[in-house]
Amino acid sequence: MNVLLTGANGFLGSRLAVTLNTNPYVRLTAAVRRSVQLSAMNVVEVQGLDANTDWTDSVTDQQVVIHTAARAHIMKDEAADPLTEYRRVNVDGTLNLARQAAEAGVRRFIFISSIKVNGEQTSFGKPFTAEDIPAPEDAYGISKYEAEQGLLEIASDTGLEVVIIRPPLVYGPGVKGNFSSMMRVVKKGFPLPLGAINNKRSLVALDNLVDLIITCIDHPAASNQIFLAGDGEDISTSDLLRGIAEAMGKPSRLIPVSSSVLMFAAKILGKKDKAQRLLGSLQVDISKARELLGWMPPISFKEGLRRCFESHIEKDTLQ
Repeated sequence: MNVLLTGANGFLGSRLAVTLNTNPYVRLTAAVRRSVQLSAMNVVEVQGLDANTDWTDSVTDQQVVIHTAARAHIMKDEAADPLTEYRRVNVDGTLNLARQAAEAGVRRFIFISSIKVNGEQTSFGKPFTAEDIPAPEDAYGISKYEAEQGLLEIASDTGLEVVIIRPPLVYGPGVKGNFSSMMRVVKKGFPLPLGAINNKRSLVALDNLVDLIITCIDHPAASNQIFLAGDGEDISTSDLLRGIAEAMGKPSRLIPVSSSVLMFAAKILGKKDKAQRLLGSLQVDISKARELLGWMPPISFKEGLRRCFESHIEKDTLQ
């Protein structure tokens, strides 16, 4: 099977590329925005990702496109108009690729979206589902939702099979963003007032997400469906920090302070949004993937953390 993978040198794309490249039934073409050396892979360099990108050579003779390339979520976006920039890449660029793929006879288009399409947080014990009415709040989530809607229209017009996957926070070797920030704080051993947080958060290990994507490549029941990704284990922020400390071989110095006190302090300091990410809940229901695809996350949360930090421990040993 011929597969085109975009964003093949990104956090998710690079792990997916290595896994697909070892599959004897897959002939992988890895698309990247800048020239890189990916071992034993057919690599094509793509100039940008917008409405004008020419994918003609890349999509020819492909059967499946896996689209991981995107303008990623940026915590401190300095663009004058962030939504316009997100739309240029995540909406216009995605739909341009999908149209060219359909015209070239590509059978299936797998789009890596975001749980932000559902919203920013859930009520405790009431997880997001794939059937929920979308409620994106920020520019990134809005752009992903608009891309999803455009893809479903293309599917209806052309017969292209579209599969949409919405992951929550993804963690694994090389992770950046909020997860990386937590790692640095735990590694330094700073005491944190987060020992009494009883929220529920869904995460997805990098290897679990890769496995779900690969399952969707040729599973007949995946066609024109939306799936939420996750480890199937919901944890609190306190448990996450303890797990990170254990995986890194560090003590967890967590001081029990109530969520209400922390939220009050965060409001005074103008850090309400950041506090909500630490104190609030965001749960996802992965039962649709289980029932339609027979998919189960192959590794546990604990194993995902072990793999995540294995490379960091090795780096520290070598330095």
